[in-house]
Amino acid sequence: MGNGVKEGVVRLREDAESVLHAPVSSKSDHRKVLSSLLSGALAGALAKTAVAPLDRTKIIFQVSSKRFSAKEAFRLLYFTYLNEGFFSLWRGNSATMVRVVPYAAIQFSAHEEYKRVLGSYYGFRGEALPPWPRLLAGALAGTTAASLTYPLDLVRARMAVTPKEMYSNIFHVFIRISREEGLKTLYHGFIPTVLGVIPYAGLSFFTYETLKSLHREYSGRPQPYPFERMIFGACAGLIGQSASYPLDVVRRRMQTAGVTGHQRTSIVRTMRAIVREEGVVRGLYKGLSMNWLKGPIAVGISFTTFDLMQILLRHLQS
Repeated sequence: MGNGVKEGVVRLREDAESVLHAPVSSKSDHRKVLSSLLSGALAGALAKTAVAPLDRTKIIFQVSSKRFSAKEAFRLLYFTYLNEGFFSLWRGNSATMVRVVPYAAIQFSAHEEYKRVLGSYYGFRGEALPPWPRLLAGALAGTTAASLTYPLDLVRARMAVTPKEMYSNIFHVFIRISREEGLKTLYHGFIPTVLGVIPYAGLSFFTYETLKSLHREYSGRPQPYPFERMIFGACAGLIGQSASYPLDVVRRRMQTAGVTGHQRTSIVRTMRAIVREEGVVRGLYKGLSMNWLKGPIAVGISFTTFDLMQILLRHLQS
């Protein structure tokens, strides 16, 4: 009888502990997800706003047949400023923010979750992932974010290449596209986007995480300084964007076909048309030098902001 009572008391105690600990664990997981979402949103917003004028200039060259050069790019920036005013350089940035804030929030948060899942699967819980899972986590995070926010990317591209008289705001773009071109147009160019995001996000996150891991190993410091994070992010952006750039050009051409006079066709036909009209290097890599300027800056700011926000939020929570 005494043994039965003891066993009952032990079982009740275990049940009580599981009930008490479960919400704490659940709350902790929710906090981590919210922390990643908030940090990612801020990281994306700061990074894209910093390079918005360069980004708009790059898109205008990508979707036209004009030959790109640094001189022509800065001439375009200058004449845009003279004719339309200083803030016209950020035209389309509101649409960019509507896309980038959820995109970056989802991408960074998804990356943290994929790292956790893959780490658990491969037995690296709480440790740096080995190379292949590290690459896979980044690719999956980018694909998840792109799939959920793609129509906003198309709207942003349309606003960047059209005069402000054509579309008054983001909602006007959605309404006109759905009326004049059909709702399926909102996902035109989605396949080259995903095909480009896989190497871009995969290599960007892989490079950044690898450089942080190497820094930890050789410097003996657990955390890099902010300027070191910026350098790691810049390297990540340079490698990721260079690898996926031709698909970025094809994506922009397909997204803006309805307003630039180009024929709406498949990925292969769009790529062939670009190569036929402008050549491989001048066509598929048009604006890459501009990307080498803006990409490392944007990705460096993005990764650094995310990491520092995560550290700050962890300190505030503790």
